[in-house]
Amino acid sequence: QVQLHESGPGLVKPAQTLSLKCAVSGVSITTGAYMWAWIRQPPGKGLEWMGVIGYDGSTYYSPSLKSRTSISRDTSKNQFSRELTSVTTEDTAVYYCVGQWAYWGQGNQATVYS
Repeated sequence: QVQLHESGPGLVKPAQTLSLKCAVSGVSITTGAYMWAWIRQPPGKGLEWMGVIGYDGSTYYSPSLKSRTSISRDTSKNQFSRELTSVTTEDTAVYYCVGQWAYWGQGNQATVYS
């Protein structure tokens, strides 16, 4: 059974970096053809795809967030991470890590407050 679990701070201040980790169990993140994504949902809005890291470590980012987002992985811990720099209140959202577009974490509420 594939399970994903996000972890990270719930509150950050403007201009800070929001870092989240996603621990994966049930499958190796290096399993062929698997893609591991970050998706967010701001309050009252729809889902927004942020970026993805592939089983081979390749990364792809949403053009609107590319300048502020980086996704990395730690294969020894079977987890992948995402950093979002220079946050504003517009970055307040529930952040999800998603595996192979089918397995979702429980979501991590991150609020940017001043």
